[in-house]
Amino acid sequence: MPSIFHQPALEDELGDVLEKAARNVPLSLESLAAAANIDAGRLKDAFDYRPDLTAAEISRLAAVLNLNEVGLSALAQGRYPLPEPAGLPFALHPLRMPFGVGVANAYLVSAGGDSALLFDTGASHAELHRAWPEHIQRIEAVFVTHYEAEHVGGLEVVLCETELGFFHGPPSGRWPQCRGLGEGQTVAYAGLSVTAFSTPGHADEHNCYLVKSTGYPAAPSVLISGDLIFAGSLGGGYFCCQRQLQHSRRIMGLLGDETLIAPGHGPLTTAANEKRFNPFLSA
Repeated sequence: MPSIFHQPALEDELGDVLEKAARNVPLSLESLAAAANIDAGRLKDAFDYRPDLTAAEISRLAAVLNLNEVGLSALAQGRYPLPEPAGLPFALHPLRMPFGVGVANAYLVSAGGDSALLFDTGASHAELHRAWPEHIQRIEAVFVTHYEAEHVGGLEVVLCETELGFFHGPPSGRWPQCRGLGEGQTVAYAGLSVTAFSTPGHADEHNCYLVKSTGYPAAPSVLISGDLIFAGSLGGGYFCCQRQLQHSRRIMGLLGDETLIAPGHGPLTTAANEKRFNPFLSA
């Protein structure tokens, strides 16, 4: 089912990637500058979104931080490649909602007709309503990747309006309406199967969901990645940056190259693109 996607800006710039990678090592800004033989003031400018680093300096940073140099250079030049999403056997509707200075994404996945599965609910029900496509009139099930405000702000109202009374998400005692899905568990609704992967790191309770067509199981699928994997970056490892990196690489190893990745922030991408260019994920 063809869909037209408006691709927003990347969630992370060069400075964000460098800061996240330095936490993984870990290195302070001053220690990183010394290890990469870069003036600390110039490196601080890069962290503060005023990059003026040479190609040689980017190369040394990539080596020190164990990042892919090609992808890091592309970010530094504002030329990170993004593929044209295509080939899904179902419709994917990104719901872009403002949050702070950026945008949070929720998604509707529909195998046809006026019904869909909803993944995350945005910062508020009002923003979710503004982004909603008119032809989707019924929600078969709701899935939550993690419990941060910009991803579950509209959840209570959605559950009330749809009269579902429950949602699927990472198992959590804080949410009595949650029908928890753990690693490898699969549920099916309206021609779509959804497999959960437990991916703590950004948050202590975090799931990604692989969505496939039950009618066309060999066709490309979509990974609703939450704040695990972004185009050109990863989510911040606020719970544990090592586990964030570990699960990101684990999940990428499970995905076919044609798999579409739909992140909680930023543009859509593909597994093939991120395996080749993502500074954290590519060989």
